Amino acid sequence: MPICCCCCCGNSSEESSKDADDAFAPNNPYPQPNSELVQDDNEWTPDSPRTNQQIFVALYDYEARVNDDLTIRAEERFMILDNSEQDWLYARSLRTNREGYVPRNYVAPEDSPEQEGWFSGKLSRADAEMRLLKTANEQGTYLIRESEREKGTYVLSLLEIDQGERVIVHYKIKKTSFTGFFISASLEFDDLQKLVQHYVDNDGLSCRLVRPCEQAEKPQPPFAKDVWEISRDALTFDKELGHGAFGQVFKGTWNGSTEVAIKTLKPGTMSPDEFLQEATIMKRLRHANLVSLYAVVSDEPICIVTELMPYGSLLEYLRERGQSTRYRDHLYMIIQIASGMEYIERENFIHRDVRAANVLVGNAQLCKVADFGLSRLINDELYQAREGAKFPVKWTAPESLTYARFTIKSDVWSFGVLMYEIVTRGRQPYPGIPNYEIVGKLLDGYRMPKPPQCSEEIYQIMRRCWHGKDTERPRFEELHSIFDRMASTRPGYEDAPTA
Repeated sequence: MPICCCCCCGNSSEESSKDADDAFAPNNPYPQPNSELVQDDNEWTPDSPRTNQQIFVALYDYEARVNDDLTIRAEERFMILDNSEQDWLYARSLRTNREGYVPRNYVAPEDSPEQEGWFSGKLSRADAEMRLLKTANEQGTYLIRESEREKGTYVLSLLEIDQGERVIVHYKIKKTSFTGFFISASLEFDDLQKLVQHYVDNDGLSCRLVRPCEQAEKPQPPFAKDVWEISRDALTFDKELGHGAFGQVFKGTWNGSTEVAIKTLKPGTMSPDEFLQEATIMKRLRHANLVSLYAVVSDEPICIVTELMPYGSLLEYLRERGQSTRYRDHLYMIIQIASGMEYIERENFIHRDVRAANVLVGNAQLCKVADFGLSRLINDELYQAREGAKFPVKWTAPESLTYARFTIKSDVWSFGVLMYEIVTRGRQPYPGIPNYEIVGKLLDGYRMPKPPQCSEEIYQIMRRCWHGKDTERPRFEELHSIFDRMASTRPGYEDAPTA
């Protein structure tokens, strides 16, 4: 299935994908909102502080969860009084005249592109293609997303079907010096809405725009403002989702209103003081492919409260649903995990336990890396490299097994093993080889052979991740870029071998 990229300036001819939007670059996890509202005549752009439009509109219903929240209904209009919080806006409803905090990701400036059904916000190229390639979509299905390479610009992604072959074409939408928009320089428009309507009514692209791509489900609102250390009494443990060597995981509810996942750690697993210090750092790590850490109970038994991912671990997902997954699905999973790990790498953090069991799955195969950083805190006597122990020997780099040296490059090694888990649909690595033999075999140069259902291209990337010298392994930045190119520009990639 070819994926094309159009980057048009002066005409709508297709150009090199390198010149168009470079998808799946990590978002800035720390937007910097202004602390006071100002009037500004400049055009609003995706990454500018939302201070030039006081009237906002609700995109979804939101029920207040704490006293400071404001209940809102979709399409309700309200005035922003304070935008100094990263995830929240303080607003006054123009319907009820009540005031309170509303989630930023549930609202949009009035008359802005965010209100439109075709606008997808900060969506990666890979995510756009996954949505558009759904079999229910017809030719001319489209969406507009914010460019991840060039802040303040947009990309029109369009599904074309040519003799049964489904092709995604990406057009960069450029801005004029007078805040207008164009794909072809001979046709300029005052706003995105007029640009879209023109290509609905007229030719000029690879095909006419027919209907907007169906949007993803309503997003998760941010966790409550200014909540971090919480009382155990505020949590309801509704259902056990799993258990392991260090504790249990529950589906639960916080404050009687918010569904969460709760991980409880057995007493003695780690120092509460060290945990709280590390968790405070982890809470600042924010990325679309990292599980959000909401709150903690810091007295033993320690509880970690995170967002709830409905399909559990990737390992469970692959083993239970893997037979229905295809090469494209596997590549999409790998891209997302690489994106999350690239962000961890850029923030100078180390995961130490990268494997499918520590990746969680949401709707539409959304993958998020979980438990980053926690393994460093587990007491040494509980985390030993021996047969039958809790140490993940088969995912661990040789230098970590022999010298207890962990770096981001040892995470890269583990990522290679995780790729093996994905393409084999959850198969145990090093089948038939006991843990106590692993270290010796790896030091002797042994590497897992290519699984029958794995493409040679992906297997060679695994082998690079398993290089004996950690300095020779690729960075996650490179890995993410490689897989993104494979998904976005490789002709016929959907036809790669599957089991």
